[in-house]
Parts: sequence; structure tokens; C-alpha cells
Amino acid sequence: MQANKIIRIGQIVPSSNTTMETEIPQILRAREGLYPERFTFHSSRMRMKQVTAQELQRMDSDSDRCALELSDARVDVLGYACLVAIMSMGLGYHRVSEQRLHTRTLENNAAAPVVTSAGALVEGIKALGAKKVSLLTPYMKPLTRLVIDYLENEGIEVVDSISLEIADNLEVANRSPLAPVEITKQLITHNVDAIIASACVQMPSLQSVQIIEDRENIPVLSSSIATTYQMLKKLGLPTRIDGFGTLLSGAY
Repeated sequence: MQANKIIRIGQIVPSSNTTMETEIPQILRAREGLYPERFTFHSSRMRMKQVTAQELQRMDSDSDRCALELSDARVDVLGYACLVAIMSMGLGYHRVSEQRLHTRTLENNAAAPVVTSAGALVEGIKALGAKKVSLLTPYMKPLTRLVIDYLENEGIEVVDSISLEIADNLEVANRSPLAPVEITKQLITHNVDAIIASACVQMPSLQSVQIIEDRENIPVLSSSIATTYQMLKKLGLPTRIDGFGTLLSGAY
């Protein structure tokens, strides 16, 4: 009997992040009930405690080291798990970051595709064919404005947004994963093509996504779902994982 293929998932995460190392494994463990691949999870950390533009920029400079560390483990795909850090570095920066970090893995003779959560959210929205979105973030309003400007630069109109204005990254992680169910009721969803239940890799939302989607009858996604989707695409694997919204229905 042939053993199931083991795929190593690498993540570059802020030092205070606890959510992406929880939600991405949860999604991919659910996938193991449908497909033969099995996954292991490996992380390297960049120092960050307060979600401010200055601290995010300092943190990003540490990502090269993290990519090298993860390529030492010969990961099969590498995810940069901080959406707003990438977006705060300038419009379209996810392309620069993904290429630079991929080059670090090449230099280490351990080539691995790189996914950023920022790029994954853009690509996930586009995969759905969505042109207009409404979104929820935990950020201070100036950082949410960065997210809106970044998406709109990619041709995605942000119709409405809610900023919870939480600067402490651990406080963000401690929120209930079901909180977005109620909060998103305040978003404008008329003539919107998709809802982003968490435009942040640290704010838990995984248990909310399918509930919101069933209520609103339009696609709902999150940073962790989009990142998982893009990782599977880079790995050339089917993207069906039941219960996590339209993007992971297997149709895209």
C-alpha cells in the first residue's frame, strides 16, 4: 500500500500571531478527509506586537531570514502570513515580496513557491469574479484605508468597511471566531459580489464564513481561506474543502 504524500506547509508569521497557525491547519486537516495528501506545518517568526505602520515595516525586513529558515526544512510552499504588513509597504508590493522570498529559497537550493496573504486575498477575490466587496478588519482606520487603497489599486472596489480599531495584536487573536457573524450584519452588502469576513490574518473568523455566506447568499472569504486556496493552487492540488465558503468549493 502506497503511503500518502506528506506536504510541508511553511509560514512566516508575526511573533504575536496565533491564528494562521490555527486556521490553516484546521482547513487542511478537513481536506484530508477528501484527498490522500497529508500536511505538516512549520513556522518562522518576525517580531511584532502592535499593529502600527512603523512596526509592520520593521517586521517585514525580517522576512528574508524567515524564508531561509523555512527553506532549510525544505517546505513545499511558503506563506507570508501578514496581510497588512505587505499592504503597508506600497501598492502591489505582494509581487515584490513573493519574488524576493522565492529568490531566497532558490539561493538556499530549496526552491519553494511563495504566497503572501495580501496577494492571496487579491487573487481569491479575482478567482470568484468579484468586482465589489465589503470587508471587516480589526485595524485602526488608517490601516484599513491602506487595505482599501491596495485592493482598489488591483481593480477591486470596496463598497463598505468596518474597522474595529484594535492595535494590540494579541487582543485581536482573542476575539471569538463567531464574532464576525453579527458584526458583518452592519456591512452594506447590496450589489456587493463578496464579503471579506476578516481582512486580517490574526482576527479569527473561520467558523463564521459559511454562516455568513448562507445568510447573505453571496461568497464570503477570509485571509486564511484565501491563503490556503492560493497555497493549494501553487501546489497543483484540488481546492475543494467543504464548509469554508465558495472559494474552497472546488469550483475555482
